[in-house]
Amino acid sequence: MKTYTITVNGTAYDVTVEEGSGQGAAPAAAPKAAAPKAVAAPKKSSGGAGSIKVEAGAAGKVVKINANVGQSVKKGDAVITIESMKMEIPMVAPSDGSVVSIDVAVGDPVEAGAVLATLN
Repeated sequence: MKTYTITVNGTAYDVTVEEGSGQGAAPAAAPKAAAPKAVAAPKKSSGGAGSIKVEAGAAGKVVKINANVGQSVKKGDAVITIESMKMEIPMVAPSDGSVVSIDVAVGDPVEAGAVLATLN
């Protein structure tokens, strides 16, 4: 069993996923192709990480960078958008601040909890 925290529009939800045994009337569907393994992306910053982290609420793929380094954001503003389970989910600023680093690129796979950007 794996537990994930998924954030949707600033509200965090804890989700537990249980892997099926494949026994029974309907076996679990196997993925058609292996998903790429998420790895830490190189930092794309203007020097140093900020003290406020914008983290992935779910595993997925980065589909949009909503903010730029140096841009001021308010609490709840979308910083990065990821796609997870065919849904686009904005990862929002947890507080007001200025974007110090964007640590991913469009197309990067990310794991739940991965740091996507930092603010000060």
